[in-house]
Parts: sequence; structure tokens; C-alpha cells
Amino acid sequence: MKENILIDLKNTIKFVSQEEVIALAQQSVRHLDSLNSKTGAGNDFLGWLSLPDEITVQLDRIEKTAKHLRSVSDTTVVIGIGGSYLGARAVIEALSHSFPFLQEDRHHRMIFAGQNISEDYLADLLEILDKRNYSIVVISKSGTTTEPAIAFRILKDHLEKKAGKPVAADRIVAITDSSKGALITLAETNGYETFVIPDNIGGRYSVLTPVGLLPIAISGLDIRSLVRGAKSFEEITRHNKNAATNPSLLYAAARNLILQSGKTTEIMVNFEPKLHYFSEWWKQLFGESEGKDGRGIYPSSVDFTTDLHSLGQYIQDGQRLLFETVISVNNSGKKVVIPKEADDSDQLNYLAGMRLSEVNHNAETGTILAHNDGGVPIIRISVPELSEYYLGQLIYFFELACAVSGYILDVNPFDQPGVEAYKKNMFALLNKHGFGDAARR
Repeated sequence: MKENILIDLKNTIKFVSQEEVIALAQQSVRHLDSLNSKTGAGNDFLGWLSLPDEITVQLDRIEKTAKHLRSVSDTTVVIGIGGSYLGARAVIEALSHSFPFLQEDRHHRMIFAGQNISEDYLADLLEILDKRNYSIVVISKSGTTTEPAIAFRILKDHLEKKAGKPVAADRIVAITDSSKGALITLAETNGYETFVIPDNIGGRYSVLTPVGLLPIAISGLDIRSLVRGAKSFEEITRHNKNAATNPSLLYAAARNLILQSGKTTEIMVNFEPKLHYFSEWWKQLFGESEGKDGRGIYPSSVDFTTDLHSLGQYIQDGQRLLFETVISVNNSGKKVVIPKEADDSDQLNYLAGMRLSEVNHNAETGTILAHNDGGVPIIRISVPELSEYYLGQLIYFFELACAVSGYILDVNPFDQPGVEAYKKNMFALLNKHGFGDAARR
């Protein structure tokens, strides 16, 4: 029997009691019921709840398409922004080689675009793609979101000129709405293969749809194991009304009680650089779900031990307005042993013979103890290893916890009205038709 990810709250009890956490978690069973009965706010966007079961019928086609793109190209550019790329990138980077572009024997390379409007970024990318045999996966519900739409227009033009329109059409896959929008129209006109973004799943909850699974499959990872991991955690959490054994309820309750104690910022901490983009995915999930109506916990992140030499001072001794959630990976996938030196000039012989992971784990434990003594509540999420299965567990764990946490805060965790504000000003400044009033302010 496989282990599961676990939640450890022992470093929060100086700030909120275990009894308080379990009590609020038990009260939050009603929010779990609202999700399952689809009676709460945002109930039109709950397709992700049952996704681990429902997506299985699409896995064959996703894998077939991934195999085709890998066979006709050596690089895939994934175009998307926010939930349309963060989940895929989080999984791919967590499970890939740390230096993929320096691997001489790597069969397929993954590149991301459409997540910014930087001219230098696109120009540099075009220089690389001039020398690559590439495909495109473009992800957009509407096809008109500014950043990915610009990137797709530029890259589609580049690929068509480089390879010809028929070849380009064979190498472009669109993941979009089933029936409406600019991208589905373009795909039908040009004969692109398409996958559907379900109407009842928002972007930040979409990693287990083709939005995330196709890029992950193209990268060579096991999407079936990812889905199995998510399914296992759905079984542990979704219908579990015993709050003391439901990790998602405990996490949602603990973080909200810590908020009530005056800690308004949550820092996602990892001690594995490969989890950097998992933190980015987590920040979007919670920031976009909770940050509204003047409420919510501000999500931030750090990469330790690197950031212990920059932000560590503030976390230890700065304003006491933050808490940490540490993703702790129990077992490293590779092995490096520290050698012994005869002169010991660097004074490291006391570590000789140790695996680097042992040193890293002790750095993690020491950091948790220091920050906790310094007034920082710490939630620890332990993960047996970095694998598709356990990332699937983490994804479902956080998605369900986020939905419950939003309901505890009394906000709709499935809309994002504030995202549109900057777009209106940008469109006005660019003289887009219909946005002139904002430009004259």
C-alpha cells in the first residue's frame, strides 16, 4: 500500500490550539457538503471535484496526441497564461531534470510562452525556434486573452512561414471552448486538433484537464499516475466528514484560524528547487480564489535554503504578520555523497559520508525550529517523494482545501472579478474600440 501525503500542525499549536483547528474543520464539513451538493457560491465551476474519474476516458487520446507531437517535432511551445500554463509547468519542472537544456540526449524540449508581453522574451524565443523543429499547444478559453493571443499570432505566423501551412496545421493543437470563441473558430478553419476546456472548470482548477495533461504527457511524464494520485486523495478527502482525518479540512481550518490571530501572509516554502513552479501554481490557486471583497490570506513563496540568505532575516525577525506552509519531500530521487578531504580546510569533514539530502533535511528541521521560536506558525506537508502520483495528491489536496477555505472566508472561490481591472486600462491606453472613456481619466 502506498503512503500518502500528510499534514503536520504541531508547529502551529503555540498560536492556535489543536482543539480549535479540529472544531473549525468539523464545522467546515458543511462547506464540503455545499461543494458536493453544488449549493454554494460558484457552483457552476465544480467540475474539478469529480475530474480524477471523469478525465480517464480522455487519457488515450491525450497520450496519442502527445506521441504524435513528439514524433514530428523536437520541441513544443505551450502558449497560455495563469491556470492555462502554471499547473502543467509546475508538474513538468518538478519531475524533469534540473538542467534540461544542457542534456544532449533529451528527446523533447518544452518551452512556455504567452505568460508575458515581453518583446525581448518573444524575440529570444524566435531565435531559438529558428533552429528547432517545433509544435505549438495553445491554451485559451476565448482565444482573445491578450498575452497568449499575441504570442500565438506571432508563433503561428513563424511556424507557417518556416514549415508551411499544412505542416503547421498538423503541429498545432488548440485547447479551448467547445463551441464558441476566436480560438475554436481558428482551429476549425485551419484543421487544428482540439481539446475542450470544460465550462464547469475554471483555469486555476484545470491542471487535470487536457490543459495540464497534454503538455505533461508531451514532456514524457506519466499522466495516468498523476490522475491516480489525485483520485486517491479525492477518496481520502471529498466525502470524509471526520475532520480529524481529512487533511484538506484541517489545512483550510488551520490557515484561517492563523489568519484570525493576525497573520495575514502565508509563505509557501520548499527545500527542493524543482518545486518553484508548484509554489507559483499554488499562489495563483489561493490568490485568485480568496483575494476579493477585501478578504483573503496573501500568498507568497520562497525557495530554501537559497532564500534563507535573503528573505530569511525578515521571516525570522520582521513584522509578525506571516506564517509558513512547508512542503517537505521525504526521499530524494538521486544520490550525492559528501566526500572526505585530508586537510579539511573548509571544515566540512563532519559531514563526510552523508548524503546531501540528509543535510538538506536537517536544514529544513533547523529552519522550522528557528522560525517557530521566532513567532512564525508553520504547517508542514510531508510528501513521500517527488513523483506523478504524489503531485496528483498534492494538487487535489490543495484544490479542495482552497474551495473550503474560500467558503470559510465567505467569498466565492471560483470567480476572479479583479483580474479584469488592469485589462480595461490597458485596452484604453492602446486605443482598443470601446475603451476610450478609461483612457481619458
